[in-house]
Amino acid sequence: MRFFISAFFFLAIFSYTAAYDPLDPNGNITIKWDIMSWTPDGYVAVVTMNNFQMYRHIMSPGWTLGWTWPKKEVIWSIVGAQTTEQGDCSKFKGNVPHCCKKDPIVVDLLPGVPYNQQFSNCCKGGVLSSWGQDPAGSVSAFQVSVGMAGTSNKTVKLPRNFTLLGPGLGYTCGRAKIVPPTTFLTTDKRRKTQALMTWNVTCTYSQILARKNPSCCVSLSSFYNDTITPCPTCACGCQDKGNCIKADSKILKTVGVNTPRKNNVPLLQCTHHMCPIRVHWHVKLNYKDYWRVKIAVTNFNYRLNYTLWTLAIQHPNLNNVTQVFSFDYKPLVPYGSINDTGMFYGLKFYNDLLMEAGPSGNVQSEVLLQKDKDTFTFKNGWAFPRKVYFNGEECLMPPPDSYPFLPNSAHQNLITIAFSTFISSLLFLLIVIQ
Repeated sequence: MRFFISAFFFLAIFSYTAAYDPLDPNGNITIKWDIMSWTPDGYVAVVTMNNFQMYRHIMSPGWTLGWTWPKKEVIWSIVGAQTTEQGDCSKFKGNVPHCCKKDPIVVDLLPGVPYNQQFSNCCKGGVLSSWGQDPAGSVSAFQVSVGMAGTSNKTVKLPRNFTLLGPGLGYTCGRAKIVPPTTFLTTDKRRKTQALMTWNVTCTYSQILARKNPSCCVSLSSFYNDTITPCPTCACGCQDKGNCIKADSKILKTVGVNTPRKNNVPLLQCTHHMCPIRVHWHVKLNYKDYWRVKIAVTNFNYRLNYTLWTLAIQHPNLNNVTQVFSFDYKPLVPYGSINDTGMFYGLKFYNDLLMEAGPSGNVQSEVLLQKDKDTFTFKNGWAFPRKVYFNGEECLMPPPDSYPFLPNSAHQNLITIAFSTFISSLLFLLIVIQ
């Protein structure tokens, strides 16, 4: 038993450090360049960014895209985005390029810019939804006119050293690769046109590159045991322990204390785990053919609201979800025949925004699952999740030997344990309002 627990814990640690995401093995962000026309000294291209990650999105302040020109290219103009610096364009007389830097950095425009600066799928402040949550919102694009470049398929040199911030570190981009030209349908869908040249850049995410500690943790409780298994101590690192604020601190009444800082330094509530996010899984009720779970997500960061948040959970009984209350739900089936992973996210205009730490800083839902008589059990922690991801970041689980255990006499008649159910509901309420 000790060997099993040690192996399980080792695998949990290893999965955190690995770049490969087993719950979304094909997830990536693909950046596509389509040359639409040639100009006297270069070309006009449409750059499209597609987020093919099922549950990892790019939240505010949005994406930042960079690359290095292979020769002396300049950006004459750009529509639907802008570079952060113009660079030295002093050698140009008359028309001055938008950007003369060897290594331009491009960001999306904010909503509400004039129409003559907009392009399709632009101007969302760099926010990019996940493919699983909102396919239509998982695309961003802009148009760029490049000068002092090649003017044919044979003379064009592909940009190099692509970088992507989303909005922080974590993404690694490969080399640009020439692919078959993209085809387009006309508005009447009776004619196909195609780009003059197309190349793709694929960027993948690694949590270990993004941060050295997890950004969320998981706590557990159940109706059959009055023990609450908390998040591990210092689950997200305790380096900010000296700068945290207690929930009843008078500092929270100071004007501007919740205003985000330019360096995105969090202002965390003092907790033993020091995580910005805690996910609580509570086994709430047991019926003859069904069982019920309550999930609560709590924000402990006073300076950050989570827009379009997602919660991905792996559990074998997610292959038979009967009903989800208060959240949207979508099964994730990366391996075809294995259906043990699902994505939860907020209902639009209801709870798709997780507010900053405080009375409104939590969202919660209940899940009704149908039992499989061949596999269902409350023994050995089976009722608790195997993996939990918040916004694409894997959360630190408690050690398996600390899970709420099933009393020896409880499995004989779990349905009649009404008192334990009442106590556990109170415990869950205390967890949420902490």
